[in-house]
Amino acid sequence: MERPLSVPGGSLPMQFVVTELASGSRFAVLNVAPQRINRIPTAVVQNGDTVIFYAEQVGCQFKGQRTEDGKHLTGLWTQPGYKAPLTLELIPPPPSAPKTFRFPPPYRIEEVTFSNQPDNLSLHGTLTIPAGPGPFPAVALLSDWGAQNQDGQYGNYKLLGGLADYLTRRGVAVLRFHDRGVGGSGGTTAAASPDDRARDAQAALLFLRTQPLLDTQHIGLIGHGEGGNIALLAAARPTPPAFVVTLAAAGLPGAEVLGTQPGLGREAAVADTVLERLVRQRAHYATTTQAQIEKMRADGANAPQIQVYLDLQRLRQKAEEKKRLDALLKQQRPLLELVRQNPDDLTARASLTNALHQQAPGLPDSVYAAGAQRLTTTWTRSYLRFYPQRELEAVQCPVLLLHGTEDFLVSSIDNLPLLEKGLKNSLVQARRLEGVNHLFQGPPTEWPMVDGKPSPVVAASALDLIRSWIQAMMPPPK
Repeated sequence: MERPLSVPGGSLPMQFVVTELASGSRFAVLNVAPQRINRIPTAVVQNGDTVIFYAEQVGCQFKGQRTEDGKHLTGLWTQPGYKAPLTLELIPPPPSAPKTFRFPPPYRIEEVTFSNQPDNLSLHGTLTIPAGPGPFPAVALLSDWGAQNQDGQYGNYKLLGGLADYLTRRGVAVLRFHDRGVGGSGGTTAAASPDDRARDAQAALLFLRTQPLLDTQHIGLIGHGEGGNIALLAAARPTPPAFVVTLAAAGLPGAEVLGTQPGLGREAAVADTVLERLVRQRAHYATTTQAQIEKMRADGANAPQIQVYLDLQRLRQKAEEKKRLDALLKQQRPLLELVRQNPDDLTARASLTNALHQQAPGLPDSVYAAGAQRLTTTWTRSYLRFYPQRELEAVQCPVLLLHGTEDFLVSSIDNLPLLEKGLKNSLVQARRLEGVNHLFQGPPTEWPMVDGKPSPVVAASALDLIRSWIQAMMPPPK
């Protein structure tokens, strides 16, 4: 709101800049440019159509009445030794930049296409390169199962996109690319076996080795979920990466991994509902545990006693998780056996439709047919034959194995030790990250607020560990 104030010999342009606070109250600053009064804190009190501005710091006050059109405040300006009528005019703020606006990142961005020559297909993605002359270490990112874009996007959350931005800002070039059949990449994800995807990873490495700003001796792979297993396959073959980072890779055979997926054969919404229930149960468990710890402290328990309690709780949690996984596998393994025993899709789908109906009666026939279709894709059949231990002994490069303790899709309890044991070289590190789930999100209490709601981000513990591990392999600057 602004308008000149009449004073002896002329007028003074005056402005109140009003801000609405999250609590619903208002705050203002007073600007009187000719008197070099700038951003003086001003209280705002509103009672119906009456509004009072009070700048205690300079002893000034304006009390005005809002006009019927709501565009003016008419009243009295008061300051030490002087009073004058004043009318303020409401001037709306200029339109703000759209919420989608982002400042350009401080690195180079290139849209790229590269070829998987053995399979005669092209893959499209984005290469981000840090500012400066280089040469830079680089990584190619590999997504989890299912057709995903280059950001590894789940709703508004972008696992691979967030990882790429973080690493590039800190001196690591990143290639992320769309899966087969997505965003300009050729082929079809549902028809791609782990071996097919390993050739895609090798093509990405070959492309990065041709880029002039990159250090060809320090080009690696980072894979999420199945992408982690693909990275290990590529590392066991000719011209391997310089290093590998896996995020929730599987150690169990593919059939067992699929058999422990919540809502196997059901649509994504059903599987997500089951997963959300597990997350709520774990959150309740964590709250209960913390409350008991606080009670023990209040009752005089010392640190060793609390640690014993925590260790017992972890053992109990581990046992309960194994019990859940065993029960799920017992229920769902027969479905996968039907797929394995019936190589003909039509025969398998007929048997699966009947089995799904028996497991969850009362649903529309289309639901069972769709489930049978999902369980007999080329990818599903190939993953049922996938054995993550295959070729691990041939991996000789450094490997960082990361897994979250809150991963309900690929449990760290069963999978991480198997990978660590299968990798025979001495350059392997394995870490379980507390509170991190399969999407490598930290606890919701650590998420930033966006538009008043918690917005998931990649866990800081994972980001920091990946960055420091990669940079530790780089030679010291000359």
